Amino acid sequence: MVEGEKLLEKKLGDLLKAEGGWSIKLLAVHISGIPDRLCLVPMGKIFFAEIKTTKKNPSKIQMVIHKRLRKMGFYVEVLDTSEQIKQTIRYHVERG
Repeated sequence: MVEGEKLLEKKLGDLLKAEGGWSIKLLAVHISGIPDRLCLVPMGKIFFAEIKTTKKNPSKIQMVIHKRLRKMGFYVEVLDTSEQIKQTIRYHVERG
């Protein structure tokens, strides 16, 4: 089953909100390749989310930016299914 970006972004926002978190849309106005969402999780946890239509991959510039963010110690999640979103939120809510 193919899930589109709009549906997945809404799912991410709704599930984060249910956990007391917040999903903030990032605009690539100044930095090409920046992930779609900055996700704030209770207890000061943060991760970036790149939302893709099911079976689609990040572009080369997105992969470069993701690598740079990861090298700085940030979590960058590439999500293309509702199940991945659920698992990712569960992980970030429960981690240390």
